[in-house]
Amino acid sequence: MSTAIRFGTSGWRAIVADEFTVANIRLAIAGIAAYVKTQPEPHRVLVGRDPRFLGESFVDIAARVLAAAGVTPIVISEAAPTPAIAYAVRQMKTSGAINFTASHNPPEYNGIKFSTHDGAPALPEVTKQIEAAIAQLTSAQPAAAKAETEERFETADVKPAFLKRLAELVDLKAIAKSGIKIVYDPFWGAGRGYSSEILREAGVKVETVHDFRDVLFGGHAPEPDDHLLGDAKARMKEIGAQIGIATDGDADRFGVVDEDGTFIQPNYIIALLFDYLVQTRGWKNGVAKSVATTNLVNALAEHHKVPLYETPVGFKYIGELIIADKIAIGGEESAGLTIRGHVPEKDGVLAGLLIAEMVATRGKSLGVQLRELFAKVGSYYPVRENFHLTPERKAAFTEKLKADPTELSGRKVASVVRTDGLKLVLEDGSWVCYRLSGTEPVVRAYTEARSEQDMVALRAAAEKFVLS
Repeated sequence: MSTAIRFGTSGWRAIVADEFTVANIRLAIAGIAAYVKTQPEPHRVLVGRDPRFLGESFVDIAARVLAAAGVTPIVISEAAPTPAIAYAVRQMKTSGAINFTASHNPPEYNGIKFSTHDGAPALPEVTKQIEAAIAQLTSAQPAAAKAETEERFETADVKPAFLKRLAELVDLKAIAKSGIKIVYDPFWGAGRGYSSEILREAGVKVETVHDFRDVLFGGHAPEPDDHLLGDAKARMKEIGAQIGIATDGDADRFGVVDEDGTFIQPNYIIALLFDYLVQTRGWKNGVAKSVATTNLVNALAEHHKVPLYETPVGFKYIGELIIADKIAIGGEESAGLTIRGHVPEKDGVLAGLLIAEMVATRGKSLGVQLRELFAKVGSYYPVRENFHLTPERKAAFTEKLKADPTELSGRKVASVVRTDGLKLVLEDGSWVCYRLSGTEPVVRAYTEARSEQDMVALRAAAEKFVLS
C-alpha cells in the first residue's frame, strides 16, 4: 500500500491497477475525509465521476469510506461534467466534492479531483493538509469502511440545476433564432447529454458524434484537439454546420471548429469571448489569463480599458478572481475558461455554448471575427511546444532558468517576467515562456510572435535556448 499520493493542480492522477488501486483510493478518500472533518458542519460531500472504467465502483468505495469516517456522502448517480459538480457544491452548500476523473488523460488513467466548499479546485494549502492526513493514516480506517456493505446513500442529479444555470448565462434564443447548425463532440465523456440537450430544447439544430459511452475513448486521450476532431469536421461538412464544439473527458475543457473546418485554438477563443462579453454584457470589471496565454488578451484589456490579471498557470488562481467578482472572464491557453457569476472552475460546456451564441449574434464566422480583432488591436500568433530532456539536461536547464537573459538569439529582451517559470518579452511585444514539468523531464515552451513569418524564427530561437 503506497502513501505517495500527491494532489497537483488538477488533483491526483495515476494509471489504474498501477498506482490507482482500491487500497490507494481508500487512503486518498480517508485523507479527504480527515480534512473535511476539520471544516464547519454539516460534513456532506458530493461524490461523482466521468464515464471512465470502474468509475461506478470507485464512487461506491469512496462513499463507504466517507460514511465510515463520519462524513455524509451524496452520490451523483450518472457521469457528470466537472463544472456541473462544482455548481452543485455551491447550490447544495456541501463541504466539497470528490470527482473520479482523469480529465483529458489517456483511458488507462483515472484520478481524484477534490473541490472545496466554494466549488473551486482545492488550493495547495488544502491539498497539503490532505496529503499530511494520508501520510498519517494506517490501514485500519480504510479497512473499516469495507464493513459498510449494506449502506444506502443519498443521491443527487446535478444535471437539471446546471442546465438551468447555463440557460441563464447564455442567450439560447439568439442561437435558435439565427438558424445556425452545430455539431457537438463529447468525446464519449461526461458532457454527453448536456450541450446537445440544452441546444435541442432551445430549438437549435445540433448533431453529435461519439455520443455513447466508451471507456477507451476511441483508443486515445479524450482531448478536443485539432488532430482528434476529424469525425466532427466530417459531420459538419455533411450538414453544413456553422460551428463545431467539443469537450474533453470531464467536460471542463473545450475545442472549437470554424465553419470551414479550421480549428480555432483556445488562445483565440478566450480573446474573442472576452471582446464579445464586454460588447454584449457591458462587463468591464476585469479579465484574467495565465502567464502562458496570448497577449492578445492584454491588448484587448488596454483597448477596452479593463483591468488585467496575469496569473500563474493553474485554474485555481483564476477561480479566486471569479469568487471575488474581479473579472468578467478568465482563461488559460490549455482550453479552460469561466465567466462572471459562474463556477470558479473550468467549464467546457459553457465555453461551447457562448461561442455558439457569439457566432449566431454576430452572424460572422470565427475566422472573420478573429481577423477583425487583429485589425483592432494587432495580430498575435501563439504556439506551445514540449521539449523532452534527459534528467541531466533538465537539471542544467533548471539552473539556466535562474538567470535573467538580456537577449534571445540576438534579439534584445525588453523585460523578464517570473509569474510562473521564465517569460522573456522582446521589444516588438513577442515573447517566449518556459515552464518545467513537475512530473517528467519536459520543458514547455510557449512562444508568441506578432506575425506568421516571425513565428518560424521565434520558435527556432526558443528551441535553441533550450538545447544550447
